[in-house]
Amino acid sequence: MKKWKVIAAAASLALGAAACSDPGTSTSTDDAAAITWADPTAKLDGQKLTIWAAQNSNTVPEKVVKGFEAATGAKVEIVTIPDPYEQGIQTKVATGDKPDLAFWQPTASMLTAINAKTNLQPLDDAPWLSELSPDVKDLTGLLNDTRYAALVTSPAVQGVYYNKEVFEKAGVKATPKNFADMVETARGLKSKGVTPFYEMAADRWGTQWWVQVQLADAAKDGLWDKVNAGETKFTDPVILDTIKNYKSLIDEGLFNKDIKTATFEDQGKALLNGDAAMVVQVNSFFGQLQALAETPELNEKIGFFPIAPSGNVGTYIPDQANALVAFKTGDAKREAAARQLLSYWMGPGYADFVADQQTVSLKTSVESPAGVPQALLDAHASLGDAAGSMQALAIANPDLYINLADMITGQMTPEQVAKATQDQFAQLAQAAGASGF
Repeated sequence: MKKWKVIAAAASLALGAAACSDPGTSTSTDDAAAITWADPTAKLDGQKLTIWAAQNSNTVPEKVVKGFEAATGAKVEIVTIPDPYEQGIQTKVATGDKPDLAFWQPTASMLTAINAKTNLQPLDDAPWLSELSPDVKDLTGLLNDTRYAALVTSPAVQGVYYNKEVFEKAGVKATPKNFADMVETARGLKSKGVTPFYEMAADRWGTQWWVQVQLADAAKDGLWDKVNAGETKFTDPVILDTIKNYKSLIDEGLFNKDIKTATFEDQGKALLNGDAAMVVQVNSFFGQLQALAETPELNEKIGFFPIAPSGNVGTYIPDQANALVAFKTGDAKREAAARQLLSYWMGPGYADFVADQQTVSLKTSVESPAGVPQALLDAHASLGDAAGSMQALAIANPDLYINLADMITGQMTPEQVAKATQDQFAQLAQAAGASGF
């Protein structure tokens, strides 16, 4: 599973089953007010903990785990859950199999999907929260005003990665100021023989970004609240028109000719090689670029700008690799140790963590490493006024990306995309107990 494929059926799974605990273990604490936080380096000799991770996040905790084990005497096992990751975890948790910690997409819909109130420890009074940048502190990880996820890396942003050299050779002197400006820039590029945009419809999951960046302004005006309440539907003009616009831009020839068969890997190579000027993507795309080139080359060639109809506004979409959740296991000692590991991660271990990952720091007291590419710094900087994505704000995540890919390959019309997406959303919302469906 690619990083941004969302398991839409999550909301319909029954995850209320509590883990069976040993008669000899102490009972976990349900009341957030009763939770305490130990010193991050307090001794935990003999304590064993388990972290569940996906195939694309299983190396992320290695540096932190080694430091925590050395400081506390605890033993931490990192277990890779095969893709599809979210579905695998939900199945395990539904049968009572729980880790101490797990990487998890910290959005309201995915916290609902895993039945956070029943299965997860609240983290409202975590000691590191006051040290987080105001731009990200309350951006995600909350469900019904309770914090269940600890953000450890910068949430991904939907925006535009572009090839600076292609822009320069084509005489584009400034990045587009809004969506319409970007389309006009694309038309100018096409007139000079440049492929303006590159899309990867064969892998499907990235197609939805084109619709969502067009919805950024509406999202800020409460679109997803209206969708959640059943007041606005995907078939209404506010959403349907963005789907139609996406198709019209494809029909106009502003995308790569092999759009139907192009993959995520093709997309990265095309932008880096200058075979296309722009890609609408999220942070995981830049991870692919980092696998192809070193930071100096990336800084020279690749830039980033957020985009929306009204201007340079990003759309945030947290990923499972951005955050961790701590489970209620039924053993208060293990639960406290899991909280302590999070406290160490975001406390004494954080500077080493961001240096090891070459990632943007979320803490005002910790500088981002010098080797973080400028495009990632720019993506992070856009979070301050970013709009929420469907994944972040909707109560369910239907298979919009699959339907859009089917539209690109000629199997669906925009109207059929909207209807299929709305029908599935309503089913998932109803299964999640939402009113109005």
